[in-house]
Amino acid sequence: MAPGARALGPLLLLLGACAQEGDFGRPAPSAWNSLIETTGALAARERGAPASVFPLTDDETILRDRAWRFLMPADTRAAFEDALANLTRARVLPPRWRSDDIPAYHNDLISEAFRSPYSRYRRLSDDAVADGRLIPPFAAIAERVFAADGVRLRALPFSKSLDDGDVKQAAMRVAENRCLVAWTRLETALRIARYRYALEHFLIEMPGREAAPAEQAITFLEGRRALLDPLLPPDAAARCGLIEPPAQAVLAAPVVAQPVVAKY
Repeated sequence: MAPGARALGPLLLLLGACAQEGDFGRPAPSAWNSLIETTGALAARERGAPASVFPLTDDETILRDRAWRFLMPADTRAAFEDALANLTRARVLPPRWRSDDIPAYHNDLISEAFRSPYSRYRRLSDDAVADGRLIPPFAAIAERVFAADGVRLRALPFSKSLDDGDVKQAAMRVAENRCLVAWTRLETALRIARYRYALEHFLIEMPGREAAPAEQAITFLEGRRALLDPLLPPDAAARCGLIEPPAQAVLAAPVVAQPVVAKY
């Protein structure tokens, strides 16, 4: 790491800690958040990740706002970890440093003080349903962004005034948009895994009728997540460097978890 980058480290963590959240889990418009986004784009370019200097279209801005919820932790973490998560979302840090901590959501819920197990099941249900309701508008805006990217790419051969730098920036923006959707799709699958882990452990720790609505909420989220599958090829996350590329050329079909709750 360059000396200048090391010197910026404490400042970046401070900026991440001060990031403000707006409505619907989106980043609030503020000078802090704007500076984080700018720093993230610069850091992504330094790593060789796609980060175009082109201004964002309105739809591209909305896409990034709607991705915010899924790229931040579902559990309530310590301020330092939350700051790191925000810096990762803003691409100041690379996504692959984060571990797939499946038990984190359950551990967070069970460690909080609560009067009744109902509140834990209710929180799980509310989180899963809220995620599921946000997926259709995200998928719709992603389709609009991809359609605009198609127009952008088709226009390149007919634009005589463009140079190689313009073409490169256009290609990077297209890759940037697709990798954002791939990352959101990946994180949504991890959220489902965390919710299922929590439900399975709740059933052992504090079984009750409240488990049935929680199961239905997770199933609802799984159904909505399927809307993200047609947007990109199955190996998009590996192509974007979000996960290790598979050993085989063809990815295996995802295993659908069976419900763990029987009706009372």
